[in-house]
Amino acid sequence: MLLDQAKLCFPKQISFLLAVFFLCHSVGCGEKTKPVTDGRKKLIVATDTTLIPMSFVNDENQIAGFEPDLMRAIAKRAGFDIELTAVEWPGLFGGLITQKFDAVISSVTILEERKERMAFSVPYLKSGISIVVRRDTEGVTSIDDIEKKNLLAGAQLGTTAYFFLEKYPKVRKKGYQLYGHAVTDLINGEVDAVLGESTATLYYKNQKKDYFKKIKMVGNILTDEYYAIVLRKEDTDLQAKINAALAVLLADGTVLKLHTQWDLGDSSIVPGAPSKSLAENQ
Repeated sequence: MLLDQAKLCFPKQISFLLAVFFLCHSVGCGEKTKPVTDGRKKLIVATDTTLIPMSFVNDENQIAGFEPDLMRAIAKRAGFDIELTAVEWPGLFGGLITQKFDAVISSVTILEERKERMAFSVPYLKSGISIVVRRDTEGVTSIDDIEKKNLLAGAQLGTTAYFFLEKYPKVRKKGYQLYGHAVTDLINGEVDAVLGESTATLYYKNQKKDYFKKIKMVGNILTDEYYAIVLRKEDTDLQAKINAALAVLLADGTVLKLHTQWDLGDSSIVPGAPSKSLAENQ
């Protein structure tokens, strides 16, 4: 009788196991999986889409800009598929570490303290921090001028611009979630100067000409900063593939062509290209 019961139960067990197999195959049995295209793993790449022309959402509701185009070129060269996702700056690094996405490309400066938690590709752009003031401001060309005149300076929280301000404890400072909010306050007289990546002001030069007429960059670039793609430290294979692809794109002029296409001007240079002044941005 036990044998007869076993024979009756056996088909049910097989059906149950097959159902579990197909369920696991389709949803991954609770594991984090990513869609695939043509058998290739699709990587989720995060970018802060608040800065034209580096990365932004265009009129067709698509993620566009210098960095999205560069990431697509890297993926094509390296042979993997990507999905770009818009993430505000404060959530970029935490989301990467917790595996919400696989990489970040968002004008991220290579810093030693960041390298303790994350890995970086080879740099694809050299830029730096600049000071922006109202057009009618005179006698302010440096951080020392801001300090001596007891001016209030703004910068985006969590960026190298704000880190730079923190090195000057006597300077009055105000933090912002977005660089654009700081510039708006500058125009409205709420702050006296704004520090930010020199590429950030291109948004106003290229897209908000009425705003750009009210502000100007002054002095010299305050820092030498190199932007790179950010990865998890354990993803060494992905880092190697991205580095190999990026090396080719830097060497064959693709990155420089994208730099020209997106009109980045003299606010930044492609590594290996000649350095210029900021005169054209005024």
